[in-house]
This record gives sequence, C-alpha cells and structure tokens, in this order.
Amino acid sequence: MAKKLLIGISACLVGQKVRFDSSSKTSHFCVNEFSDYVEYKSFCPEVAIGLPVPRATIRQIRDGDMIKVSRPDGTGDVTEALSAYGKKVAQLTKNLSGYIFCAKSPSCGMERVKVYRADGKGSTSDGIGAFAKEIMEANPLLPCEENGRLNDAVIRENFVARVFTYQAWQQLIESGLTKHKLTTFHAKYKYTLMSHNLIAYKQLGRLLADTDMPLQVQADTYIAGLMAAMKCKATRKNHANTLQHMQGYFSKHLSAAEKQELMAQIHDYRRGLLPLIAPLTLIKHYLMAFPKQYLAQQFYLNPHPAELKLRYSF
Repeated sequence: MAKKLLIGISACLVGQKVRFDSSSKTSHFCVNEFSDYVEYKSFCPEVAIGLPVPRATIRQIRDGDMIKVSRPDGTGDVTEALSAYGKKVAQLTKNLSGYIFCAKSPSCGMERVKVYRADGKGSTSDGIGAFAKEIMEANPLLPCEENGRLNDAVIRENFVARVFTYQAWQQLIESGLTKHKLTTFHAKYKYTLMSHNLIAYKQLGRLLADTDMPLQVQADTYIAGLMAAMKCKATRKNHANTLQHMQGYFSKHLSAAEKQELMAQIHDYRRGLLPLIAPLTLIKHYLMAFPKQYLAQQFYLNPHPAELKLRYSF
C-alpha cells in the first residue's frame, strides 16, 4: 500500500468513551485488524453538538410526518443540530474513502434505527441516524457500513474491497482524468464486476465505448455504476463462474490432471466445501508459472492485503 485509507468512523468504535453512559463500543475488527491499513477520522456527533458525557439517552420519535431526535419524554430536541453537524462533516470530509457507523444509533445508524411513537407505546425499525443520513446523502459513492454488519464475513470483505476501490478512483481523479486512465481502470475491474454483477460489467463496457459522451460525464456515470455493482454481494455461483473464466487462461498450459484439480476446487467452492481462498491460491500459483499480464493486473485477485484474511471464511 502506497497510502493508508482515510476512513471516517464513529468515535465509540475506536474506544473513545463518548456514549451516553460514558462507555465505548470498541470494534475488534476496526481497532485490532483493519487499523494497520487505515487512518481513522473519528466523530461523535452528540459530543460535537454539546451534549455531555454521561448524558440522558436520546431516541428517534415520530411526530406526524416528521422524525425528531430527543430525550424519551420529547424534551431536548437535537434533530436540527445533528443534521447541521452532519452537513458540515460531509463537506469537510470529501476525501474519505469510507465510513463506519455505529449501528442502531439515533444519530449514526445507517438503517433499521428504532423510531418510537410519541406516546412511547411501540416502535418501528425503519429510521436512519440524523448524522449518518447527511453523510450518506452528500457522498452517495462513499462506501459505508455499520460495526454490527462487519461481523458478517461476506459483508466485511465486500466493504473493504469497496473502500480500496474508491481510494483507487480518488487517486485516479487526483492524478488527472484521461480517457486512457479510465479505460485502464475499467480493465482492472473486469473480474471484480463479473463476480458482483455481470449485467453491470456489460453495461459499463458499453458506456466506455461511447466516443461521443463527454469524458467527465462518462467518468461520473462509470464510477456510480461500479460502486453500485460492488455493493451487490458476490455469490458463490458468481465467484465460481469468474474463476472458471480465469481458468481459461491456462487451458493450453495445464495437464489433464492439473485442469481436473482446478475444476474440482472451483466446484467444491461452489458447493460450499471450500473457502474462496482455496481455488484463488491455485490460480495464483498457475499465474506465477504461466504469466498473463492482463490477468495479473486484475483487482479481483488482490483486492485487499492478504494479512486481513478476508477470503478465508466464505
């Protein structure tokens, strides 16, 4: 890695004791595994708007067609303050490559935040944190995730891959956008797109083939399509199909027994008997023995540092 990832994060997730009860909610993955590759920018919107630690709890309360954030009894409304701070942070952190929010928080939850009835008798789980909403709306391409969802191996790997992708895009734009850089970038993501969404891969290829479209419009449309496609979970079926495409690069080099071994590993992965790292390791072995420049440059083969072991458990 030439440059550490710059990621926004809820302050309680990195051990800061800023929650209502003076506690933290430290994320093992964020602090002990991912931190070697990340520079975190931590935020606690409640503290930032002047609420003390410790403090009375706040919640989202439905008030007619509106949702406000206040104490359970309806006093101490901080809805506007949280939203205003969210807008401010969203503009100050345009250079972030990702954001990790604290789940279920009335300020920082990405989704499924509890929204209570004004009388306190019942709730729904369809709210979005007042602060998080502003961050996500102002930066729709920004990879965002919650600490709880990061316990899922597939979601965790997906998020980290998206963050590294977005950082690579930011660096491309910073270096000066050209048509050649755009098409070269796309070429590196062929098999990544194939594993997530084959339709999107074909659509983005056609997009870049349009010679009449202004470059900036083409680039903006492209990265929106790429980031949306990568949010789709890559299934075992899609991964297996992608691996089979890669296998074709070695058809003239492998013996019948070697071909059979690779096919068996891909098949066993598809059936859930092996983790993804197993057939990938064999493909990388053959790539070392029989170099293929186009294949070697694929982001799919090395989307994140191997030390994170993100492809060992699914």
